[in-house]
Amino acid sequence: MEKEAQWPGPDGLIPALPKNASNAAWHTRRFLDEILIEERIIGTKVADISFELWGKKFSSPIMMPAFSHLNKAGLDHKPMEEYARAAKNLGLVNWVGMESDEDYKRIADIGAETIRIIKPFEDHEKIRSQMTFAVRNKALAVGIDIDHSIGADGEKDVVDGEKMGTLTEEDLESFAGFAHQLGVPFVAKGVLSARDASACKRAHVDAIVVSHHHGRLPFAVPPAMVLPEIKKVSGKMIVFADCSVDDGRDAYKLLALGAEAVSTGRAILPGLLKEGTPAVEEKIHQMNRQLKELMGYTGVAGLTDFDPTVLWYHGRHF
Repeated sequence: MEKEAQWPGPDGLIPALPKNASNAAWHTRRFLDEILIEERIIGTKVADISFELWGKKFSSPIMMPAFSHLNKAGLDHKPMEEYARAAKNLGLVNWVGMESDEDYKRIADIGAETIRIIKPFEDHEKIRSQMTFAVRNKALAVGIDIDHSIGADGEKDVVDGEKMGTLTEEDLESFAGFAHQLGVPFVAKGVLSARDASACKRAHVDAIVVSHHHGRLPFAVPPAMVLPEIKKVSGKMIVFADCSVDDGRDAYKLLALGAEAVSTGRAILPGLLKEGTPAVEEKIHQMNRQLKELMGYTGVAGLTDFDPTVLWYHGRHF
């Protein structure tokens, strides 16, 4: 019997799923692992990975994820606050997903520069209310999970008893305009096509996250695969990316393909749930070292110096 292939994950080697599996996370992991890197060592320098976003300076383009609900896991510590504290201590962008206003405030009070991502509630006034609350609590930006509209049954999704709604380009433009009136940038999270990226640009969205939400869509295209096409149409929008950013090498590949910054999620999750802030900080330090190592081996002195031609996929340059 042929031995089943394995792929690296945040907790070590994990078995590959069957080739016809619909699991988007598996396809994303496989695609990232098959991207190889060309050495460009002559004349290289020690890399500077500092990152600037909307007038704020950060130590690294590796950001925290938009986790939700982790405080409900029944642990003796508060994971939502713990990873926010790691973001503050390390000087990283923090993201927060679906939380009540009260819980969001406790997280925001940690003091990290935080982006609040709000679910696409069918009640649009709730979206505006949560945007307003986030800005009053010093959010760096606000945004919407655009890929959380449809559930696994093909109907409008329901999350924690809250009914979601579908979004039009006009809806996005309205929410972006509302965010701008509040004085903050607006982010669309869950963009996975050049078509939707173009719609976001027309709607005056400030930034997008290229993401499949760790596999909400069966057979979803890996973010790294579609990122070059999205960059062609993104214009002045900032482009972030996530999904399967398990180490600094994954981060390097997405940055080389055009992402300005990336979020890591499941890579920090085991340590976050077990040990809290120290484990998250240790993992991020490791990822930063890996990112700087590859930048040094490829002559990338800073985040504006990436060149996608350093990447090879099945014997060809990107």
